[in-house]
Amino acid sequence: MLSDILQINDGIKRLVCPELGTTYQALSSEASTAYGLSPVLVVHDELGQIRGPRHELYEAMETSTGAQVNPLSIIISTQAATDADLLSVLIDDAIAAHDPKVVLSLYTAPMEDDPFERETIRKANPAFGNFLNPDEVMAMADDARRMPAREPQYRNLILNQRVEACNPFVKPVHWKACGGPIFDFESREVYGGLDLSESADLTALVLISRDLDGVWHVLPTFWLPAEGLAEKAHDDRVPYDTWAAKGFLLTTPGASVGYDHVARYLIDVFRRYRVRKIGFDRWNMQFLRPWLLNEGFSEQMIAEVFVDFGQGTKSMSPALRELEGLILNRRLRHGDHPVLTMCAAHAVVEGVADASKQKDSSVRKLSKKRSSGRIDGMVALAMAVGVAPLGAKAIDVQALIG
Repeated sequence: MLSDILQINDGIKRLVCPELGTTYQALSSEASTAYGLSPVLVVHDELGQIRGPRHELYEAMETSTGAQVNPLSIIISTQAATDADLLSVLIDDAIAAHDPKVVLSLYTAPMEDDPFERETIRKANPAFGNFLNPDEVMAMADDARRMPAREPQYRNLILNQRVEACNPFVKPVHWKACGGPIFDFESREVYGGLDLSESADLTALVLISRDLDGVWHVLPTFWLPAEGLAEKAHDDRVPYDTWAAKGFLLTTPGASVGYDHVARYLIDVFRRYRVRKIGFDRWNMQFLRPWLLNEGFSEQMIAEVFVDFGQGTKSMSPALRELEGLILNRRLRHGDHPVLTMCAAHAVVEGVADASKQKDSSVRKLSKKRSSGRIDGMVALAMAVGVAPLGAKAIDVQALIG
């Protein structure tokens, strides 16, 4: 009997074996409780609940085993919601076999399989029909089939898929299918969307251009202030500092995004590409406009190329409908840009109620309030798609610049 050789300390959740001199203890989520330990075995339970690619307790435990000869770490968890979360990063690294000491045992149902079939459920649950009650699981499947709002949680918890608990605008499987390299935008007709942030938030410029096969290629640019970038990465649980080091994110000096840098970047874009239209949110445009003029944009150029694009359902609904169609039909190629992919993973839509108080799924807009993270890149992409049909007549931008 284990009780004969172990001392049980219920109050502090600890088991002690005096004969071997070993202790097993459950730690709280506070990282401070882990410092100073030198464990030989670490069990991380439900690491998929960690949002973002970093967590202090995980890092404290993983870096505290250096004094041990053969330490062992075990992770037992349902998958995380997005590719950017810590468990997803660890799983993808294990799949790539970068570290031969890491062993991965992953049971998940393929996204393309029918989520409500028994065989699909069995792929993610080896114990299905054994100690996992099949009647109870199939009842959950029926609930998810009948009530779409429950499907994301069902896919995550039962099928062990990377799915947000909320209902996202685009499913990860469809977004990933639109990855792959993009072409060079030089000398091509370009449309864009510009989502201007508040002083310390993410600013996004997304350019799109169509190839001869009718596929729209996406070229995004993002800005954050350099000051406090590491702290913002910690608070948002997103590797902004790593993305900045790799060139996926631009930074501006100081504690706020300097619109002078955005304007300088835009004039270079207009000189390099055949820009037809740029959709923008009018809210912060008044602050960007003086900098555009200072960099060489003329009043005529601003009037002809920059399009005031509302953020409500009137403008967003047709843009989202078009964008959704491009994604589902794989007529969009985004280059697997990590910041834009993060925005896509967090993007949530909301509709408006009709007279009968029912939601109209065709009347939608992207909701920053309901989204669990930054979605600025998807807002800019939707605006780019929304203004693309407006460019019926080519504009000689180089001539306007002079």
